[in-house]
Amino acid sequence: MVSQHPDRDPEPADAEVGRLDGLGRLWTPWRMAYIKRDDEPIEGCPFCVLPARGPERDAESLILHRGERCYAILNAYPYNPGHLMAVPFRHVGSFVELERAELHEMAELCQRAVRALQATSGPPACNIGINDGKIAGAGIADHIHQHVVPRWGGDTNFMPVIGQTRVLPQLLSEAYRALAPAFAEA
Repeated sequence: MVSQHPDRDPEPADAEVGRLDGLGRLWTPWRMAYIKRDDEPIEGCPFCVLPARGPERDAESLILHRGERCYAILNAYPYNPGHLMAVPFRHVGSFVELERAELHEMAELCQRAVRALQATSGPPACNIGINDGKIAGAGIADHIHQHVVPRWGGDTNFMPVIGQTRVLPQLLSEAYRALAPAFAEA
């Protein structure tokens, strides 16, 4: 077999499966857990259903912290490792519908999230924002939520554009194990 990359040595035709073979594959074996997942499907609004499962299932639901009116949860489809959200418990679809106490608690949770991220992974910056409505880009438009996305220099690339793939160096379970205790101290 001839290597398609001149800077790599060609591999023999009988090379072991999964070894570098000159094609520059991006191996993501952990994705099989996602592909084969047989979790119970979430019927209804996930931002209402997940906290209703109860605190005993917070780790499974990726809920990092429960406040009085809002909670913090890891994004199951993150842009970067540690991407999380502050969400009101009350099902409310628009930023202007938030009660003052919900708005304040969401902001406080985002501030704690930044502190927890700085303590665990040290991002030099964060994007913090709300996509209010489907046209604004909200994936779950009927339940308002605020994103906190840690950012590092060089963390963007062409993979999402060209290959419809995000490259994440950390599993959600690893991010949860690091952030949950740090969130409690933030």
